[in-house]
Amino acid sequence: MKKKLLDIVRDKIRFKHYSISTEKTYIFWIKHYIFFHHKQHPENLGKKEIEDFLTFLAVKKKVSPTTQNQAFSALLFLYREVLGIDISTWNVQALRAQQRKHIPVVLTKDEVQTIILNMNGIYQLMIKLMYGCGLRM
Repeated sequence: MKKKLLDIVRDKIRFKHYSISTEKTYIFWIKHYIFFHHKQHPENLGKKEIEDFLTFLAVKKKVSPTTQNQAFSALLFLYREVLGIDISTWNVQALRAQQRKHIPVVLTKDEVQTIILNMNGIYQLMIKLMYGCGLRM
């Protein structure tokens, strides 16, 4: 009886002693890749299909760059370790996901004063010291 592709992937990941979270993540992305291409076997897919999938993640799904890299790592593992196809020479050029800008939450002076006035004893002193020195939690 022939083994299913995802079972082979699991066996290979376990053979290489990858963590269980890596196994789950790689299986997740490989499944999504296969379903994205209407259940075609990855052996029948090439550079363009990988680029299409990674671009879809960036443009339509709006995933973060680290998530897109995670998906790409799963596909690299699939092709290199499971299918025995070296895709490093393919020079995959997918549209890269955009880094999200993190905008910190800043309290107004009145909000800070309200917090300080609601503190007592040593806690009020600690808050005043943190605020006065510009420290963060």
